[in-house]
Amino acid sequence: MNKATRYLINVALIVLAVFSLLILALYQPDKDVEDLRVKYAKSPSQFMELDGMQVHYRDEGTSVDSIPLVLLHGTASSLLTWQACTEVWKLNRRVIRMDLPAFGLTGPNNEEDYRIATYVGFVHAFLQKLGVSKCSIAGNSLGGLIASAYTAEYPDAVEKLILIDPAGYPIENAKGSLAFKLARIPVLKQLLTMVTPKSMVRKSLEDVYGNPSLVTDSLVEQYRDMTLRKGNRNALVTRLNMEQDWDTAAIKRIEAPTLLIWGEKDQLIPVSNAYKFQRDLKHGHLVLLPDAGHVPMEETPGFIIERVERFLQSEHEL
Repeated sequence: MNKATRYLINVALIVLAVFSLLILALYQPDKDVEDLRVKYAKSPSQFMELDGMQVHYRDEGTSVDSIPLVLLHGTASSLLTWQACTEVWKLNRRVIRMDLPAFGLTGPNNEEDYRIATYVGFVHAFLQKLGVSKCSIAGNSLGGLIASAYTAEYPDAVEKLILIDPAGYPIENAKGSLAFKLARIPVLKQLLTMVTPKSMVRKSLEDVYGNPSLVTDSLVEQYRDMTLRKGNRNALVTRLNMEQDWDTAAIKRIEAPTLLIWGEKDQLIPVSNAYKFQRDLKHGHLVLLPDAGHVPMEETPGFIIERVERFLQSEHEL
């Protein structure tokens, strides 16, 4: 063994030692599901056994509403992202929301299968089990992609579609969030399954908010708790490293009237993608929010509440 080889081996061992010490110093264990249930699953939360999972969901509002509003959250989020909006919508309609597999209190599925087709099948089975044959469906980010795919796959099951900064088309020239960037880097992505400091969660949230000052300590704690739910960190890394697994041509098949809302300060999915949806949706209406980022239903719930309600009540496409 020559000196150069020995040197490289020694450097590698030093790096490995430093990396191991870093993990030991910053390691955070998974959080117990039952403890999180006590904290986040008070009434009206319920759990449904489906596909080997205990799916966390809330079914609120008037039970006589024949066309409920179904809400789907985005990556690394939970049904709580819709809380402010639901408080108002449930006064006059039935509102159903759930923690999607890999996230929130629902946690990972048994097969570690996070393809969009699998999510669509999950939503369909979930709604069937609740006896919902037709709904209006809203989704943000990953939830928007799933809502689009569900509407394309089950057109007779959706009356109206609401997309808020949805995923779907390839993303170009986006800054992205810190956690999402790290999750795609070899070695570092494994670190994310063991190390989840509050500072990283806060920075990731500030990256997706148009106004970072709206990110509170309680919001950081909520997102971090859900991330630390057993199995969720591995599931997040798996999902973020998947290749594009849905054909965007399906968007052109969507017949449902669609309200498309986009925060112009979205750093995760740039507003340029809004125009791609607008181009391909047959009955789409685009509304831009100049001061909002990737999660307008958290940042500007008042606007989302009013605009979505007007869309749902209208007999026209808007």
